[in-house]
Amino acid sequence: MKIFTKIYEICLKWAKHKHAEYYLGVISFFESVIFPIPVDVMLAPMCLARLDRVWRYAFIATVTSVLGGLFGYLLGYYAFESFIEPLLSNWGLTQRYEMAANWFVDYGVWIVFVAGFAPIPYKFLTISAGALVMPIIPFMIASIIGRAGRFYLVAYLIRLGGEKMEQKLHKIIDYIGWGVVIVAILGYLLYKYN
Repeated sequence: MKIFTKIYEICLKWAKHKHAEYYLGVISFFESVIFPIPVDVMLAPMCLARLDRVWRYAFIATVTSVLGGLFGYLLGYYAFESFIEPLLSNWGLTQRYEMAANWFVDYGVWIVFVAGFAPIPYKFLTISAGALVMPIIPFMIASIIGRAGRFYLVAYLIRLGGEKMEQKLHKIIDYIGWGVVIVAILGYLLYKYN
């Protein structure tokens, strides 16, 4: 996280701004396509500042993130070879994209759900889903469930525990995310081999 300290500090500052909801929406949208910082770094402080609006903030983050995921899907579908692939190559992200594409091929819609909730690169999976022509309805359903699950959990935990919970959540969010990944993979394996 130290690499992104400056961006994190900017997000914390934005969280207190009178237009914070718009910033949250913009960050949520672009985090699903290109932005490297998780939405949680803005969502958590906003929820902490206004406990009476936690559900509103989770809703904004969910809707705009899913719309960003749809935009990533469309980029993958319509512009992968001409636009996205050269960018990935120039930015040295080809291997990360290929990893996400392989996960998508291996796990299908389940990996979209898991990536929507966990710290897996959701942005790469949105593009992969479009490039590999995943049916859009299952993609959207998995995205809505995964993203809503994540953002509403953050809002709930902040509302439940206040500032202490925000500090703890910041420390353990990766563990929670990877725990969900493990449970989802185990569920998939049980489903596949039973």
